Amino acid sequence: MNLQELKNISDVLPHSDLMPVLFMGHGSPMNGIEDNSFTMGWAKQGKEIPIPNAVLVVSAHWLTQGTKITAMESPQTIHDFRGFPEELFKVQYPAPGNPALALETKQLVKSTDITLDHDWGLDHGTWTVVRHMYPNANIPILQLSIDYAKPAHYHYALAKELSALRRKGVLIVGSGNLIHNLRMVAWDKMNESEYGYDWALELKVKMKQLIEDGNHQPLINYEQMGTAAKYAIPTPDHYYPFLYTLGLQEKNEQATLFNDVAVMGSLTMTSVKFS
Repeated sequence: MNLQELKNISDVLPHSDLMPVLFMGHGSPMNGIEDNSFTMGWAKQGKEIPIPNAVLVVSAHWLTQGTKITAMESPQTIHDFRGFPEELFKVQYPAPGNPALALETKQLVKSTDITLDHDWGLDHGTWTVVRHMYPNANIPILQLSIDYAKPAHYHYALAKELSALRRKGVLIVGSGNLIHNLRMVAWDKMNESEYGYDWALELKVKMKQLIEDGNHQPLINYEQMGTAAKYAIPTPDHYYPFLYTLGLQEKNEQATLFNDVAVMGSLTMTSVKFS
């Protein structure tokens, strides 16, 4: 099938009401096979949200030069981690792709030229979450990459160009972590629930208030949020997916937080639904 044969996505996906937008704090890859409070929170969203025609995920684990979108019929399951049990590496999530949606997304975005990608697939920032939401793997899943050379405000603005997809039954998901500092993880607190360093808890509260108030600018300018933010976001890879969901929030939409806890000192699992 060549590009000229692909139908416009408005013909492929019927019109629907405005779909919610999700940010998922995905945490450890082990959440892909575990049943815990976090994965139950994801599964709950899958049951409560209208069944989407497709899911478009911005994952912290696909960082590229330029922006790409998966455009294959059958994306592979990528096991992009090391040192975990063999059981995790055996997981396959055989959800279909949707080349027509990939093409329509490319055409929607005018600020940059999105590349149609046929090599990537679904990395663990995507499949560990969506397999709990849609265990039958029967909904098309695509990934949009993060141009890592671009600053925060670029990603926030780019997200707004995707808003039309929400009215075509597409669920857009950002997958990362608001607070993510692996170098400072308290491994001895792995089994202690809701453990966070003082700076992580301080910033978690501040971020929650900003999100609930719909105050986007400080969240975009996170580097100006003080010492706590410097510890919490030493690199923005896991934070940028949140900016995509934040950019898609419309003026009359409310934020609902769930899984809003700190783990192992320097991580938060905070997840947000805008609807």
